[in-house]
Amino acid sequence: MIILNGGSSSGKSGIVRCLQAVLPDPWQALGVDTFVESLPAAMRSSSAGIEFAPDGEVQVGAVFRELEAAWIEGIAAMARAGARVIVDEVFLGGAQSQQRWLRALAGLEVLWVGVRCQGAVAAGRELARGDRTVGMAQTQAELVHRGVRYDLEVDSTRRESLECARLIAARVH
Repeated sequence: MIILNGGSSSGKSGIVRCLQAVLPDPWQALGVDTFVESLPAAMRSSSAGIEFAPDGEVQVGAVFRELEAAWIEGIAAMARAGARVIVDEVFLGGAQSQQRWLRALAGLEVLWVGVRCQGAVAAGRELARGDRTVGMAQTQAELVHRGVRYDLEVDSTRRESLECARLIAARVH
């Protein structure tokens, strides 16, 4: 497994697509956006689910956490069954978020990758995308990395997705 953690608009999705292109075997890509989109619409604006504040802050509730735990266990089961999986994540709780994954992935080989991007650059990407709450990129740029331990870090501020993917692919066994 490969887990990429970085803030919104840091370049993770582009890196994942490039990884799928450069790695010799097929790898499935799953991400927190896929998980959030799978939730009922009512949970995407609910204190029990996930809420996006006007300033870009993201709050998640108890029901979200329950469903997220099942999702993480499901991805771990896929990896245990032999699937090669790349996860595109946003550790809103920093090290605490990583701990949820570490428990579920116990015994599996995992490459932990931090995807960094300067907040101002990520904020520019966020505006260009037009599908994100303005402010998330800046808020998350450092927050998601607090206390998280990585095997490798890449910086997409000035490095293209393909170059980041090649650096990661070189570390995959």
